[in-house]
Amino acid sequence: MTAHLQDLEVHLPDRPGALADLGQSLGRAGVSLEGGGVFTHDGLALAHYLVDNGPLALQAATEAQLGPATVRDVAMTRLDQETPGQLGALARRLGDAGVNVLVQYSDHAGNLVLVVAEEHSKACRDVLMCWEDR
Repeated sequence: MTAHLQDLEVHLPDRPGALADLGQSLGRAGVSLEGGGVFTHDGLALAHYLVDNGPLALQAATEAQLGPATVRDVAMTRLDQETPGQLGALARRLGDAGVNVLVQYSDHAGNLVLVVAEEHSKACRDVLMCWEDR
């Protein structure tokens, strides 16, 4: 696994087998999935996966012709799983700093994965640095 993980977002068609097509395409390309999932709302399936090679994942998803695909940088941190309210406390700090969280999920090791708008990435990193230093 490389040090620079990214989020792969793919708009999947609303049909059986679409997720299999994506998974097989990424697998053939040698892309490792480090976390994420698929979420459906109003008939639109949106896949978000943490990948160890963003450009290769984007190429594989694009070649699969499933739907629009993008790759974005992520911010990651840890929450204290034994302390209730950790997500709310961190999200409040991010919101107070003007950071809009676009996507949130966990990786396979239990790290919190955040995707934010590019213009909010510095503020997000600053909040996470303070969060981790507390």
